[in-house]
Amino acid sequence: MAGTSHGHTPAAWTGVIIAFIGFCVAGVFMVAANPLGFWAGIAVVVIGGIVGLAMRAAGLGMPKESDELAQARARAGQAQTS
Repeated sequence: MAGTSHGHTPAAWTGVIIAFIGFCVAGVFMVAANPLGFWAGIAVVVIGGIVGLAMRAAGLGMPKESDELAQARARAGQAQTS
């Protein structure tokens, strides 16, 4: 994965950080036996996903590669294994 820059975008980092905070909040309230706080944490996790998708739609995610680039990548992979 290091060679593809998978997930190294502002959209990915922001979405994951918000979701991580939500998981932490939900975990704390689960241990505290507080269902309302647990569901609030789960809501923050969902919000993290929505923020990540919105940032990706705004152009802060990975650009989609063209068909030509995908074919060239496939040919290069086949040439390395031969």
